[in-house]
Amino acid sequence: MLLVGCGGRATTHHKPGTSHQEATGSSGTLLAVRDEGGHRLRELPAADAPTVRVEARPDSEGGWNVHLTVERFRFTPESIGGAALPGRGHARLLVDGREASRLYGPWGYVPPGAHTLTVRLHADDHTVWAVAGAPVQATVRLGATPAASAPSSAPATSASAPPSPTPTAPGRTVTLAITGTTVQPPPSRIELKKGERLTLRITGDRADTVHVHGYDRELPLSPGTPATLTLTVDRTGLFEVETHESGLVLTQLVVR
Repeated sequence: MLLVGCGGRATTHHKPGTSHQEATGSSGTLLAVRDEGGHRLRELPAADAPTVRVEARPDSEGGWNVHLTVERFRFTPESIGGAALPGRGHARLLVDGREASRLYGPWGYVPPGAHTLTVRLHADDHTVWAVAGAPVQATVRLGATPAASAPSSAPATSASAPPSPTPTAPGRTVTLAITGTTVQPPPSRIELKKGERLTLRITGDRADTVHVHGYDRELPLSPGTPATLTLTVDRTGLFEVETHESGLVLTQLVVR
């Protein structure tokens, strides 16, 4: 599969003897955690971190035109390979969990087909911008109709692709499946308004317990049996949803 990125020509500025992936950047906190492509995560406080939203619309000749909306971030193809400076860098597109292309501007293209598309923000030194240990990313499912993600400054999760909340009445429902150490859709951030109702519908392949941090809500899982937890998010902040036994982060709740 081949994706095409839109933007200016990239150049590299890293010093001789410095890895292509990690150049001279010292902004944020460089974590030991790596994404699927081997890029280390570079963490920033949530208030300083960039956010990204992705929208995909069918192209008249087939495939999908992808548009990114970013905050606290600008594309810097002229300094790729240089130091990691906050608010600068490029985006990478992952299709069905595999890196397919880079974007050095807000527009890109995905060939025809139904896929899960994740957009992840990287610094100029190729590390991944992250918040609370999770990549800054957004995910949409490409199908027969236009798709858009919720704003995200992590997530994600995933990077299996982070869950894209499906609006329901009232509130939202997010469906997750756990197989071994893989979560589908991949972990991401879910943007919620204080007072909004959220339903988590989770299926696992082993016995475990899901814990919603900050709300002290737990959900026992039985192998192969869907379990449901509904709560009203009445506290603002960033809250992780994870499993106790396997220690997997399933998603993150950003309540404003």
